[in-house]
Amino acid sequence: MTKAESTAVGVKWRWPAVHPEGRKFILIAGAITLFLAWMAWETLAWPMAGITLWVAAFFRDPVRSVPQGEGLIVAPADGMITLIQNVLPPREMAGPDGLGDVPMTRVSIFMSVFDVHINRSPIGGTVKNVVYISGKFLNADLDKASEDNERQHILVEDRNGLRIGFTQIAGLVARRIVPFVKPGDIVAAGQRIGLIRFGSRVDVYLPAGTAPRVALGQRIVAGETILAVVGEGQALGAIPQ
Repeated sequence: MTKAESTAVGVKWRWPAVHPEGRKFILIAGAITLFLAWMAWETLAWPMAGITLWVAAFFRDPVRSVPQGEGLIVAPADGMITLIQNVLPPREMAGPDGLGDVPMTRVSIFMSVFDVHINRSPIGGTVKNVVYISGKFLNADLDKASEDNERQHILVEDRNGLRIGFTQIAGLVARRIVPFVKPGDIVAAGQRIGLIRFGSRVDVYLPAGTAPRVALGQRIVAGETILAVVGEGQALGAIPQ
């Protein structure tokens, strides 16, 4: 046996944990299921049992392997890339103490009700600002959802002064944005920063001179997929099939 073989460490698959935020919903769904079964209403009990399993799956919180490297911006959400646009930063994150006042590349990630809904920080650094805004509950896949829907802006600044802003946006089904961080908190890249119930979207604003390394229609994984590398300006030229 070689030295490399003797020091190798294996990793076993395991069931994802359920985030504590979801336990009360699982208990409620499970209690309704048991009541329906006790009443012998099988036509209702079986579908409700399926809903209970879905609720448990919705709040799953899998472990993620976060890539390490200078200038990496990792995906803050699981889901599909639905929009890549040049836009002005939201006024709540604009200005000299925020993202500035020039157009930026906004990458929108749509999360279906089947995706993991734990959101993660795209970079490591200090949380400079957290701004919650009440609003509508339009389809999160629409462009105007960035300005009309209930949302929460989060601004993180790394040790080099780089600022990345991202926005959690509620959708048709989502009715609650749950933050895990507050201004002044220190976060690592890929650290859990919040979740959205149930089905939603996250927008990420890339700094000037940085192009996304993802394409429209691509499915990405929070905390693992590299969304962009700071200073790399060549966009990925993939075409959804």
